[in-house]
Amino acid sequence: MSEYLASLAIPLLLLVLSLLLLFRRRRQPDLFDCFLEGAKEGLHTSIRLLPTLVALMVAVAMVRASGLGEALSGWLTPACNAVGIPPEMVSLVLIRPVSGSGSNAMLADLFDRYGPDSFVGLCASVLVGSSDTLIYILAIYFSGVGVRRTRHAFLAACITSVVGLLLSCWVCRFLYGEGGL
Repeated sequence: MSEYLASLAIPLLLLVLSLLLLFRRRRQPDLFDCFLEGAKEGLHTSIRLLPTLVALMVAVAMVRASGLGEALSGWLTPACNAVGIPPEMVSLVLIRPVSGSGSNAMLADLFDRYGPDSFVGLCASVLVGSSDTLIYILAIYFSGVGVRRTRHAFLAACITSVVGLLLSCWVCRFLYGEGGL
């Protein structure tokens, strides 16, 4: 039933908007002109954001190609063990702030290797579900509105990410133990 209703949502929305356009009052603003103006502003915003997106994608590709991610994973493994983060998650922890699709691919890889019900799979699921791509968001949002001084926002986002990472692993350990489900 819900699939049927979901398949009707967009056609019904288009029908309602069309009826509003057809039977609008003369004193109301022209909805189609408002829509076109919003689309034009969206296009200008996306053009302004394009250089930031390209720079971010190039930086991620350079880190992957250089092997820096694997080197950082090796260096961070002892620290992760000390605070209770499974060392298998280090690569996910490093890519999550930068790339949402990359972290989803790593999550799928962790599921394939360890299983979704394992402790690693549970911690990774909670981490991905409760965090976001902070560097990507800061770069896109701040470049979109023209903010140049992002130092304090970046520091606050990094602290929040670390706290979220630690809590995701600690909560999974408290609820499920080391063995998972």
